[in-house]
Amino acid sequence: MEDRIRIRSEEILSDDWAVLKKTVLDYRRRDGQWETQIRQTYDRGDGAVILPYDPLRSTVLLVRQFRYPAYVTGHREPLIEACAGLLDENDPETCIRKEAEEELGYRLQNVERLFSPYMSPGSVTERLWFFIARYSPADRISAGGGAPDEGEDIEVLEMPLDEALAGIADGRIIDAKTIILIQHLKLNPIPT
Repeated sequence: MEDRIRIRSEEILSDDWAVLKKTVLDYRRRDGQWETQIRQTYDRGDGAVILPYDPLRSTVLLVRQFRYPAYVTGHREPLIEACAGLLDENDPETCIRKEAEEELGYRLQNVERLFSPYMSPGSVTERLWFFIARYSPADRISAGGGAPDEGEDIEVLEMPLDEALAGIADGRIIDAKTIILIQHLKLNPIPT
């Protein structure tokens, strides 16, 4: 693709919680014609997400938390989500183990990486690293709930996998990363 893209200019529009950048570029189409495009990209770093599953009880661990972007667009309830966080300076597995301890209150042993898709590649640079892991009640080390000094107010939820799947169908679970993980687990069960 390098021979099909020429960057004309880049401008930082915002550098607060993340970087919003405006880029003007020339793009050579498949038919050989060049066209000028203007794109904005939002870069907040990569992240990781995990769905812990207890195969003996067929339960999953999720969180419920307030998300302003969902609220401002009409979803008035806190979202039910899989545990997730930004990588910051960590590799994806280290990040998700820390997030599981902080948000869920569980120390997870056998973390399995699944895939790392772009979640909104039209404008967001973030790749999200997806994980699953077995857990049991013996893995609990605290109440969880997140880091209040980071503005987190997280409720830990444990629910049967089938209830989580029903939550997708009835609209209780509308977070994309969570839907992907629940459906993946249902299609690829972890043996007991």
